[in-house]
Amino acid sequence: MKVRNLLARGIVLGATVATLTGLATSYVWADDAAKGIYDDKCAGCHGPGGKGDGPAGKALTPNPPDFSASLKGKDDAYLAKIIKDGGEAVKKSASMPANSDLTDDQVKSLVDYIKHL
Repeated sequence: MKVRNLLARGIVLGATVATLTGLATSYVWADDAAKGIYDDKCAGCHGPGGKGDGPAGKALTPNPPDFSASLKGKDDAYLAKIIKDGGEAVKKSASMPANSDLTDDQVKSLVDYIKHL
C-alpha cells in the first residue's frame, strides 16, 4: 500500500511539473512571438520600449505617445481595437495604421506584450 501511494504521488508530481513546464514554455513562446510582431509592426514608431521614440515616429505629427502614460486606464478591448482597426477607430491619429492582417490571438498576445513594456 505504501509503495502504491508513493508511486501515485510520484506520478501526480511528475504530471504537475510537466504541466507547469509546458505552461511556462508556451508563455515564453507567445511572448517571443508577440515581441516579433511588435518589433515588425510597432517599434518603428513607438520605439523598442513603447516610449514613442522610434525612428519613424520622430517624423510623425503628432508623435506616437509613450505607452506608460497613454495607456493608463485603457482596457484590453481598447488596445485591441486600436491595433486591429487603427488610430481613427478610437478617435486618435490616422498615422496609426490598422493591422487587420493580425489574427485575434496575435492581437491578444500583442496587447499583453505592450502592457508589460
